[in-house]
Amino acid sequence: MQIGLHVSISGSIDMAVDNAIKRECSAFQIFTRNPRSWFAKDLEPEEAKKFKDKLESSQIDRMAVCAHMPYLPNLSSPEDDGYQKSIKSMIKEVERCDKLGIPYLVTHLGSHKGSGEENGIRRLTDALNQVAKTKADVVILLENTAGQKNSVGSDFKQLAEIFSKCKPPKKFGVCLDTCHAFVAGYDLKTKASAKKTMKEFDDTVGIKNLKILHLNDSKGELNSNRDRHNHIGLGEIGKEGLGEIIKIMNNNKIPIVLETPIDEIRDDFGNIKQAKKLA
Repeated sequence: MQIGLHVSISGSIDMAVDNAIKRECSAFQIFTRNPRSWFAKDLEPEEAKKFKDKLESSQIDRMAVCAHMPYLPNLSSPEDDGYQKSIKSMIKEVERCDKLGIPYLVTHLGSHKGSGEENGIRRLTDALNQVAKTKADVVILLENTAGQKNSVGSDFKQLAEIFSKCKPPKKFGVCLDTCHAFVAGYDLKTKASAKKTMKEFDDTVGIKNLKILHLNDSKGELNSNRDRHNHIGLGEIGKEGLGEIIKIMNNNKIPIVLETPIDEIRDDFGNIKQAKKLA
């Protein structure tokens, strides 16, 4: 089983590997820089080398490591200034991943801001195809959304449509978030419903295209479109369904990354321990 957490890069980017090892991760995700800013200083060659060297000397498989796009870019935006800025930001992020030897970059699919789903998908796929022209050896992972207003990609059929329009195919994959899927209307509460949902995912998007799973319980109810992650087993999805998802991921050798809260109820150590118990 390859399972881990989103870990901090506080101090220096190579500290992410230390943080992952400390939490007994066999997979992990990072932001390569401050996710709440448009600006990022360039990675120094020595910084990248330290990260790569630490990862190589660890027991963590490089193919179980991913980065996540910052929050500000919106690749579905109808507004040209923000749209072009978002494309440039993502190209830089792909290049940063390449320097760090990180094989996957997870991206949210953005908001069409009322311009309509068709226009949003066209803008999104045009942007992604521009980004994919970079020579970097990085696969872009499309993450399903929670179905918030003006979003695209919460429906598996729509996610499959977006994925099919991304070229070349070898530069793209998918990241499935359990909380997002659940609040978008895909039941994961029981073994049976989790199996049914994953079969639907396989029939539309294709489990062969799933490279990373975000394992999160949900504060929001089924079909609520409320993107609020909860501790493993303490939310609306619960232990039975999440346990079944973990087993399906393990059978398909898909790395699992938790993006769970850290609060007085439970920390990272507690959540990864609980997830491993459910395996």
